[in-house]
Amino acid sequence: MSFVDEVYDLYRDQLTDDEEDAVTIVLSILEEQSREHMMALIEQMDDDEIMQMLGVYLVEMLKVKMVQDGKLPRLRFDSPATRYH
Repeated sequence: MSFVDEVYDLYRDQLTDDEEDAVTIVLSILEEQSREHMMALIEQMDDDEIMQMLGVYLVEMLKVKMVQDGKLPRLRFDSPATRYH
């Protein structure tokens, strides 16, 4: 079972139709993890999962840069520089 599956099973009842629930849960989980533990989780991923993780990260960070440059409208839940890490 992947880490994502474990997190989903654990928090399934707390996730609603609001994507902010997922963001809050993920931020809470990440705050509790050491770098070593996160690297161990990454080591357990297959190549496709790593590519997907990096792809999502790059897209989200590019969107932050585009908002900062005025190329995209600021979303309702964005802070001046949204960072998930």
